[in-house]
Amino acid sequence: MDKKLNKKEVENLEKRILRKQVLVWDHLLQKEKEEAFVIGNRYKTFLDNAKTEREAVSEITKCIIKEGFSDIDNLSKSKKNTGKYYKIFHNKAIALAIIGTKPLKEGLNIIASHIDSPRLDLKQNPIYDDISLALIKTHYYGGIKKYHWLVRPLALHGRVIIKNGSAIDIKIGEAETDPVFMISDLLPHLAAKQNIKKLSEAFEGEKLNLLAGSIPTGDTKTKNRFKLTVLKHLNKQYKIIEEDLISAEIEAVPAGKARDVGMDKSLIGGYGQDDRICAFTSLEAILKLDKPERTAVTMFFDKEEIGSEGNTGAKSQFLEQFVSDLQNIQKKDTSQRSLREILINSSALSADVNAGIEPDYKDVYEENNAAAIGYGICITKFTGVKGKSGASDANAEYIAKIREIFNNNNVIWQTGELGKIDVGGGGTIAKYLASYGMDIVDCGPPVLSMHSPFEVSNKADVYMTFKAYKAFLEDC
Repeated sequence: MDKKLNKKEVENLEKRILRKQVLVWDHLLQKEKEEAFVIGNRYKTFLDNAKTEREAVSEITKCIIKEGFSDIDNLSKSKKNTGKYYKIFHNKAIALAIIGTKPLKEGLNIIASHIDSPRLDLKQNPIYDDISLALIKTHYYGGIKKYHWLVRPLALHGRVIIKNGSAIDIKIGEAETDPVFMISDLLPHLAAKQNIKKLSEAFEGEKLNLLAGSIPTGDTKTKNRFKLTVLKHLNKQYKIIEEDLISAEIEAVPAGKARDVGMDKSLIGGYGQDDRICAFTSLEAILKLDKPERTAVTMFFDKEEIGSEGNTGAKSQFLEQFVSDLQNIQKKDTSQRSLREILINSSALSADVNAGIEPDYKDVYEENNAAAIGYGICITKFTGVKGKSGASDANAEYIAKIREIFNNNNVIWQTGELGKIDVGGGGTIAKYLASYGMDIVDCGPPVLSMHSPFEVSNKADVYMTFKAYKAFLEDC
């Protein structure tokens, strides 16, 4: 029988064997708190400039060119070889690498995030007239609560290929003098039937149509008079005709800039933080590296919100091609066997967010195993739904390795699941990289109101995520 411990012995035992959750703000020195706000401000700018995957690729490219990264597809013999490379894929995915001192065959340190976010895509034949108004039809992309997108200012961002083959990038609704778009909703006085419907049935996907104008062109005998006015403005400003919209990629996203939230300005509110918070922090991390031992790679994929499909998602061969390019410029073997050896020896983080506990909805979380904002980066050992279906479940050895890296580099971290068993769940790109045989685990900050048009993160978590990713790229 164990002897009874006195108070001091109990306190020593607690200190030695219990793990205490640490609030980042309690841990940071004043200089680090200031740095967290500086990084937070840069992050807000990134959110403002990268509301679509194409814009994110453009913003990342601007940053890396300043830091001496070279386009691996357009290398010049006369250009100084900095050992820093990037590759753009269809302008919707991008990969970065800093060559390490060890050969590639010993593996890479990879951080992979995604740069797409839930939104409304314009349909191929979007503009139509109804009740003396011009409207634009949309098709929602990713997992959303449809009512979030009603009666709020929306902007149009995208690319249109016009008849002569030129690519036209449009952005309408962000400047103060720009018009915005919105989806109207039924007034409360007439919403009796709507109010008794299930939430999933009360707001229909086919009714997420944007108000686009109300001035007619032509007389009463002219067909599509209001539609014609919208097209007239698009043609005048961008030389767009209606047929061009068939091949266009135009997204309706929340208009306006990311903002500080709270009296102390410690929180950041804005669109697209899932997963651009991880894209931004992994970009910051690789830009702060000097010469790592293992080659450091950051991947920025598209299409995660719809299952990582398509040629720019994590299911594509983009990673393999980039690794093959890295081998090729070093005049190394680019056979499939060599590529498999590199990838199976690699270590990776699937850089994606987790759901922070919502104070008013605690009942859907299991609080002992849920992430809270302000407590640092979250290690998510497994994803999936119900019985871990569709999950990538990291092994004990790898989780221990990540713990050691974070602890050795003074990174505040926590663990989390996506809601209670049989209540929550979700997937990430981890399982697609895991298929190469590499060790990988999901690791990113928690956010509030995930997948809404105005997600919320904590500046302390942004800073700690940057520290975590930098430590991983340097030490794994």
